[in-house]
Amino acid sequence: MRDLVVSTMKDQPDIEVVAEIHDEAEIAEVLEETTPEFLIITLDSPGKRPELCDFLLPRFPRTKILALAPDGKHSVFYWASLDIHAASLESSEMGILNALRFNSDGGRRH
Repeated sequence: MRDLVVSTMKDQPDIEVVAEIHDEAEIAEVLEETTPEFLIITLDSPGKRPELCDFLLPRFPRTKILALAPDGKHSVFYWASLDIHAASLESSEMGILNALRFNSDGGRRH
């Protein structure tokens, strides 16, 4: 499946293959260096999101992940999206300072 995907990509004039990674442990480092728009990975268990997506997408939210099953029968496209949150605050010096010190994890910054 890898050879088919790579040869298909290389034949496309508007797609550039920037790296082929054979060791999963190197993926984050290569993404850091190349900042690709897309990453193609193996989908080991159809119906279950690869753990690699949960690791990579928060760190590289601009990279989209295409997961392909080795048998060619399943594929899933994953991407990160931004959630926007809001909270009312007191319109005072203290209210503004509290907002600036607020940590999105629910705690205060020190």
